Amino acid sequence: MTTNDLAAWQPRAEDLTNSNIARLMKRLGFTDYEAFYRFSIEQPAQYWKEVNAFCGIVWSTDYTQYVDTSGGAEFPRWFTGGELNWVDTVLRWSDNPATAQQPALIAEREQIAAETVTFAELKTRVQNFAAGMASLGVKRGDRVGLLIENGIEANVTLLGLSYLGAIVVPLFSGFGVDAIVARLSSCTARMLVASTGFSRRGNFVDARAIIEAACKQLPTIETIIWKHSPEGPPLSVGDINWAHVANSTPGQQTPSARMSPDDPFMVIYTSGTTGKPKGALGSHRNLLTNGLSSAYSGAATVLRRGDALPEPSIRASLLVIPMFHVTACSASMMPTIQAGHKIVLLHKWDTVKAFEIIEREKINATGGVPFIAWQLIEHPDRAKYDLSSIDAISYGGAPSAPELVSKIYEIFGAFPGNGWGMTETMATVTSHVAEDYLNRPDSCGPAVAVSDLKIMSEDGATELPIGEVGELWARGPQIVKGYWNRPDATAETFVDGWVRTGDLARVDDEGFCFIVDRAKDMIIRGGENIYSSEVENILYEHPAVTDAALVGIPHQTLGEEPAAVVHLAPGASATEEELRSWVSERLAKFKVPVKIIFTQDTLPRNANGKILKRELKALF
Repeated sequence: MTTNDLAAWQPRAEDLTNSNIARLMKRLGFTDYEAFYRFSIEQPAQYWKEVNAFCGIVWSTDYTQYVDTSGGAEFPRWFTGGELNWVDTVLRWSDNPATAQQPALIAEREQIAAETVTFAELKTRVQNFAAGMASLGVKRGDRVGLLIENGIEANVTLLGLSYLGAIVVPLFSGFGVDAIVARLSSCTARMLVASTGFSRRGNFVDARAIIEAACKQLPTIETIIWKHSPEGPPLSVGDINWAHVANSTPGQQTPSARMSPDDPFMVIYTSGTTGKPKGALGSHRNLLTNGLSSAYSGAATVLRRGDALPEPSIRASLLVIPMFHVTACSASMMPTIQAGHKIVLLHKWDTVKAFEIIEREKINATGGVPFIAWQLIEHPDRAKYDLSSIDAISYGGAPSAPELVSKIYEIFGAFPGNGWGMTETMATVTSHVAEDYLNRPDSCGPAVAVSDLKIMSEDGATELPIGEVGELWARGPQIVKGYWNRPDATAETFVDGWVRTGDLARVDDEGFCFIVDRAKDMIIRGGENIYSSEVENILYEHPAVTDAALVGIPHQTLGEEPAAVVHLAPGASATEEELRSWVSERLAKFKVPVKIIFTQDTLPRNANGKILKRELKALF
C-alpha cells in the first residue's frame, strides 16, 4: 500500500519543498517520500521519536509508549510514561547559538524606557527566579497567585513558577477584595506575587491596600512577594521584593520539575459572567497543544490558498490583553515564545502607543479581542503611521461583527483571524483565518488538528445532524482536567472526554462551526427562540453602528422581549426607529428590538472583552 492509496489530499512537489516533512526527511537522510512514508509505518516508534526531537519537545523522562490505544482507537493516549515540563520546551531557543541572542520579549511601559530580553537572558532570569522562589519554600503542586500587569516580570514569574512545578493562579489587576478572596481561597494558595500598583489612564492605582485587605481574609497565604511599581511609593521595610527574589541566587541551577504531561500548571478562573467563577485546571499538555495546533492551522491556511509553504522566519507580535486571560497566555504569548518569535508586551491598551510600536518594531500580528481591532480601524491618527508590516489581526474572547472581517482586509491589507475557545479549553479549539474567514465571516472556523466538535441536544443525549442548532461539545488535548475542588461542576461539564460548552452552535458540511448564542443569552419570546448574536450582527451591518448588544427584558405575557443597546461611530447618527426598521427588513418581526437605547461610550465589558449584559439590562 502506498501514500496514494490512503491520501485524502496529495501534496504537490512545491508544497513539500518548504514543509516540515521535507526538513525532517533531509534531517534523517531520506530523499524519497515513499521511502520516508514506509519508514513511518514500519518503524513508528522511531518515527515519532524523531518527530519529537524535530518539534523541539523537551522530555525530562522519555516516554515508554508513543501511543496507547487500549481505551479504543478513538481515544488514543500519546507518549505515555514520559515526563516533561513545558517551560523547558519554551526555553530551548536559548541553547541554540543562532537564536539565543534574538529578542524574546519587549516590555512597553508608561514613562519608562522599553526593556528587551533575549532568549538567553529569559532562560537565565527564569532559572534565577525559580531558585529564589524555591529558597522561599515553593515546591511542586503549591498554588501561587499572580497579580502583575503585562511585562517581563509577569512572564518570568509564570515561567519560573511552572519551572518548579508550582501551579500559577493568574488574577486580573482590576479585581477588588471579594474577587481576590474568592479565587485564592478556592484554590488554597500559599503565596501571592503582586504589583504594588498600576498606571491607568495617566493615574496611579494603589493596589497594595486592596491586596493586603484581601490577604487578611486568606489564612493560607503565607508570603506576599511585591513587585515595586516605580510610579508608586517605595516598598516598606520587611517587604519581600520581587527583584531581590529574582536575583537572590544568581547562577544557581535549579533543575526543572519533572512533570507528567497531564500534571496541572495553572488554575485559571472563568469570568463569572453567568455565575460563580470556577477554577479550570490547565495542564502542561494543554499549553503545548496550543502552540502546535497554531502552527498546523497556519500551514493549512497557506496550502488551502494554493501557495507553497514559505521559509521559516522570525515574526513579531504585539500583545495588548492581560495575561490572566487564556487568549493572552495560552493562545498568544506562550505559543509565540514557544515558536521562537518576538513578542512585544503593552501593559495597557493605548491605540496611539500601539501604532508607534507597530511602526518601530515592524509588528506582523496583533489583536486580542474585537474591540482592539475596531480601535485600530477607527482612530483618526491611523494614517500618520506606517502600519504596512501588519499582515494579521486576530481575536477571540468575544463575538465579532462580520463587518469587522472585511474592514481589516480593506484597510490594512491584513488577513483577519478569529477562533473559538473558552477557559475550559485553555483557549483554541477552532481556528479561522485569511480567505476562509473572509468567505465565512460569521463562522469561528473548523476544529484545529486532533480536536473534535459535535452538536448535542439540550439534554445531552442525542447528537444532532449537520446544520441543526444545539449545544456545542468539544474534545481534544487542550481540554482542561476539570474544575479545582468542584467535583459537582466537573461532572456536569466534562462528559467522557468532551466539554459541554454552554454555547449554541451549528456545524456545516465542511466542518465549519457557527456560534449562534450563549445558551444563557438566548431570548425566548412567547416560545420563539431569538439568538442575540443574529440580531447583533444585523445591527453591526448598519454603517452608523460600531457596538451593539441584545438583551431580554421582562414582558407580562410573552415572558421576555428583545431590546438593544447601541453605540454609534464618531460623527454618525441613527434613530431608534431607523435601526428598528433596519432589523425588521432583514429578520422576522418577533426578533426586532422593542426598544433601543443609545450610549455615548462603548458598551461595558469585563477584562476578557465580554459585554456585561447584566449591567445593560439595568438600563431598561
